[in-house]
Amino acid sequence: MRRRTELAWLITGQLTLIAASLAAILSIRSHEPIGKWGWALVFFAVCVAADTVTLSFEVRRDTVLMSLSEIPLLLGLFVLPPITLLLVRVAASVVTQMRRKVAPVKGVFNIAKSAASTTCACLVVSALGPLKLEDPRSWLVLAAAVFTSAAINVAAVVAVIAVVQGRMTSQEIAATAIPSVIATLINITVGLVILIVLQQSGWAVLLLGFVVAVFALAYRSYAQFLRQHRTLSEIYDITRAIADTPHDGTLTDVLLSRVRTVLAAETATLWLPAQGRFPDVLLTARVDALGLLDVVATPDSIRKAAIESGETIAIGAKLGEDDRLAQLRESGVKDLIVVPLKAGSAVIGCLEVSSRMGEFTGFGPGDVRLLEAVAAHAAVAVENSRLVERLRFDAYHDALTSLPNRRRLTAALEESVKVRAPGEVVAVLLFDVDSLRDVNDSLGYAAGDRLLAEVASRLRGSAPSAALVGRSGGDEFVVTMRVANAEAAMALATTLRRQLQKPLTFGTLTLDVDTAVGIVVHPDHGTEPATLLQRAELATYAAKSSASGVQLFSLGMESRSVRRLGLAGDLRRALDNNDLEVYFQPKVDLRDRHLVGVECLARWEHPTHGSVAPEDFVAVAEHTGQLGRLTEAVLAAGLMRARQWVDAGRPLGVAVNLSPRTLVDPDFPLRVEELLQEHGVSPDRLTLEITEDGFVGEEDRPLPTLRRLYEMGVRLSVDDFGTGYSSLSYLRRLPVHEVKVDRTFVQGMATDAGDFAIVRAVVDISRHFGLAVVAEGVESELTLDLLADIGCDIGQGFLFSRPLPYERLEAWLGARTDAEPSPTGELRRLRAVG
Repeated sequence: MRRRTELAWLITGQLTLIAASLAAILSIRSHEPIGKWGWALVFFAVCVAADTVTLSFEVRRDTVLMSLSEIPLLLGLFVLPPITLLLVRVAASVVTQMRRKVAPVKGVFNIAKSAASTTCACLVVSALGPLKLEDPRSWLVLAAAVFTSAAINVAAVVAVIAVVQGRMTSQEIAATAIPSVIATLINITVGLVILIVLQQSGWAVLLLGFVVAVFALAYRSYAQFLRQHRTLSEIYDITRAIADTPHDGTLTDVLLSRVRTVLAAETATLWLPAQGRFPDVLLTARVDALGLLDVVATPDSIRKAAIESGETIAIGAKLGEDDRLAQLRESGVKDLIVVPLKAGSAVIGCLEVSSRMGEFTGFGPGDVRLLEAVAAHAAVAVENSRLVERLRFDAYHDALTSLPNRRRLTAALEESVKVRAPGEVVAVLLFDVDSLRDVNDSLGYAAGDRLLAEVASRLRGSAPSAALVGRSGGDEFVVTMRVANAEAAMALATTLRRQLQKPLTFGTLTLDVDTAVGIVVHPDHGTEPATLLQRAELATYAAKSSASGVQLFSLGMESRSVRRLGLAGDLRRALDNNDLEVYFQPKVDLRDRHLVGVECLARWEHPTHGSVAPEDFVAVAEHTGQLGRLTEAVLAAGLMRARQWVDAGRPLGVAVNLSPRTLVDPDFPLRVEELLQEHGVSPDRLTLEITEDGFVGEEDRPLPTLRRLYEMGVRLSVDDFGTGYSSLSYLRRLPVHEVKVDRTFVQGMATDAGDFAIVRAVVDISRHFGLAVVAEGVESELTLDLLADIGCDIGQGFLFSRPLPYERLEAWLGARTDAEPSPTGELRRLRAVG
């Protein structure tokens, strides 16, 4: 920048050479090139005054600046010898540049320009003279001379700008030249009028003085009105621009560019310190920059002082603050205004302008008031913008985890599926957090929230940087990103699930975090975001029963889900019409092979869909509030058959499966008691089977119900033992009578030493606690013998019989068992097994 500024010396040198050459010519051509020093002193004072005064006029919302320096030039051309006029003009220019304290390169340029334009004007008068005031031709000569001077001035300015800053466009040249021509015409007219009036009489000076005084007072009033009008217009324009700015992040750009332009500042800066989730913002609009910058030249200490004090800080030649002015000048800044932005009683930032453009101007008190007015509107606009941003953020983000919510995820998926990249698919991974309800019920909702926040944090930290992590609702989280294929999505899901499985500590408790992950990929599994998310949920539901906990979607899952949805109404009608049938699977004492009871299993033959899987209609019952009716229907059917078998002299116990949800119903024990009394069945003939997760997952809530049933004499059984997360020692704290070993261990014990060891351990510890052991899934003689050897009490499985309807069970009893008398009634013993 310094090298290019010094290029102005090229133009200055040429102007000096022109002035010297023309001065030499004038000295030769003129009969009296020098003299009239008394008039010279008068003109010197007039020239200095004219160079100092600049008039400003508003024309159709445009401001026209007018210098009066051409009036004394015209008068001097008529009164003074050419060399004397040249010396007067140069001396006046030197004084003016010194008073304005301009840079040497610019000051010398202005002096050389004044000298060159004056000599050119004198040469025109010398060539076209002599001048006679009464001759209109002399008026034209003077006008031509002044126009020549003005043309030299404009040409010099255009030339120096072209050298230092680059070539000006024709529009820029016209914008510079046209106002100059207009001002020159006015000055010529005024100068000629003054000259003619003075020529008539010397006393006309008094009249002219009066006219000048009146004009000065009128212009002073006009200037004050103009400043007020301009201030109001500028405030209106800025506030209108701020109000019209959409809430799209462009407020800062509009605000700073308008403020910088209105206050004619080299820079305008907005500083908003970090507040909550809003980051620190420090942006600057600079006159020579196309966009906003994140660097400033002014000292940070001044901005901080303005925010801490909440008061405006104004530093400059017209503003005071002399102790800080030196610090400011060291930073290369001429003057500075910093106004705090206040939202109520709080200071949220500051707005500043620095370095008023122009060598001879600076910020004044009026500029301070203008910026304060703008800052008040800007503070409101910033707060409104932040409010809109907060509302927009809240609308698209989860309040607990600050992750994108379902709406934001759907919008992101809409954008992702629009673009298909070769060799890539859009993967959607849906994570379902296990046991959230258990944590809420056992430890409180604050602990549940902490669990969700921890899962969100782990997902954010473990997911690739290109992934979008969000919470779709409840205990479900979504990770979506582009991957190579479905296999890559499966690998990513497995890795993230493993990261989530690290234990979480709640005070003295340690909780194992586990999730089920469903996966869909676009375009294989759908093109609509809603469809992808729905199918991801179906895959997650399937993943809960998967050993790996990760499941890729298949179309079979959707057909099953749609089928379940359609079954809801049909199940209600089936329960109303008693269309559900109860099957019975025999339970055999392994010591003497006599029949001890049956397990009651609900079956549904749908008129359209055929046989409906129990897990399907049980799930429908749970989700539609019909589980109580279903459980009661199975209980009633089982107790009715138990009463019939007692009446036939061959009493058999009945076992009914319960959902964990049933255990939290405080009225359930009363209903069981009513059914037992209604059918006249002893409570010890009824066994209620609850899955291990039903005990462990709801440790506190089901205990009152379990104890009431236990006290009634109803037998309680832990079903599917070994598939949950409880320890064997946990059994001694539960009010139960028996343990039912899960079929997966029983079926594998004949070939897998690990399964055999598990079954034997369950049998040993259960017998130690005085609990009976039931093995389900007995399907071979070898398994039967092994169970008998380790002391298992009861067996149940296809080796004995599949679940049978009542009529077929009666036939099976007649064909496969023999009756033996006993003190309690007839016993049925198996004839043979195989």
